Amino acid sequence: MIHLGVNIDHVATVRQARRDVEPDPIEAAVICELAGAHGITVHLRGDRRHIQDRDLHLLRSIATSKLNLEMAATEEMIAIALEVKPEQVTLVPEKREELTTEGGLDVASNVEQLGDAVARMKEGGIPVSMFVEADHDQISACKRVGADAVELHTGTYANARTEDGRTTELETLIQGGRQAAALGLRVHAGHGLTYRNITPIKQIPKLHEVNIGHNIVARAVLVGLDRAVREMLELLK
Repeated sequence: MIHLGVNIDHVATVRQARRDVEPDPIEAAVICELAGAHGITVHLRGDRRHIQDRDLHLLRSIATSKLNLEMAATEEMIAIALEVKPEQVTLVPEKREELTTEGGLDVASNVEQLGDAVARMKEGGIPVSMFVEADHDQISACKRVGADAVELHTGTYANARTEDGRTTELETLIQGGRQAAALGLRVHAGHGLTYRNITPIKQIPKLHEVNIGHNIVARAVLVGLDRAVREMLELLK
């Protein structure tokens, strides 16, 4: 079965809207794990717009599944990751003005910097995934910097307006997954995935993990988090 990592950033977004204590993303993580999620994903951003340092440290203490920390390759975040030691770090691009991550990391143009970040993570015993477009050069660069996995950016597929557009983008993802697997990289996927568009994604060769946040949390507002997670897990079987 394809593993499901539930991104709980948007639970924290609701909390931060009032600078209150509820809803608590830690409680959300527990519910996700009890519902069968294989992992919990959080993005600790430089501006701390949703997930806070407190959340990350508590998750490290209570999470029984895989803790996946999305982060920019900055000195601050590298130091935090080496202290917390999640089961996985996913390096992502980050711009202060963006609402959400807008695209894949440009690994090919930053091999030296990202290679250093990857090396430091792995020296600390932390596997590294790179959030990239399903592009031949970017995936090849992920192998060169020593990454363990790639997370293919599925946003363009998710946002395609036509059936032909979705088909084209899906084929790009399939080719990217095939290339990554041939290079010995684990294949993950994420961004914009929903209950409506997840099934075709299962065609990506050797797909091991998907990370989904917004759509699961949006569904949870209507039916509850436990049911929302279980419904997505059913679709991934």
